[in-house]
Amino acid sequence: IVSGRATTDSWQDIAPFWYGRWDEAAQAHHVAGNAQRNSEAAGVFGSEGAFAPDATRTALALFGQPVLLLAGEVDLNSPPPAVAETARLFPHAELVVQPGAAHFPWLDDADRFTAAVAAFLG
Repeated sequence: IVSGRATTDSWQDIAPFWYGRWDEAAQAHHVAGNAQRNSEAAGVFGSEGAFAPDATRTALALFGQPVLLLAGEVDLNSPPPAVAETARLFPHAELVVQPGAAHFPWLDDADRFTAAVAAFLG
């Protein structure tokens, strides 16, 4: 990998880091996700001017409903400290950090993920 020049192979090389474990289920999930990728939509999502941070912070501060933010303990994309910072933007947020999970906590430990969501909804 050359800094700033990721290739398709580069993304494949780092794929295991998106998961708490790189087993058959994680590998199948990765393959399925690649098959469903909408590159055009992803390009628009991250395009210049697509984000308005001040407006987003204001809207989140006004959101009065309870919100659950569930972070995987070893998620490199959305690490728990960053998710905790996001949780502070909501007036009624609960943060749960799922041990041993990465970016797909429902896949890494479905029972623990389901228990956290059920407790929040309970």
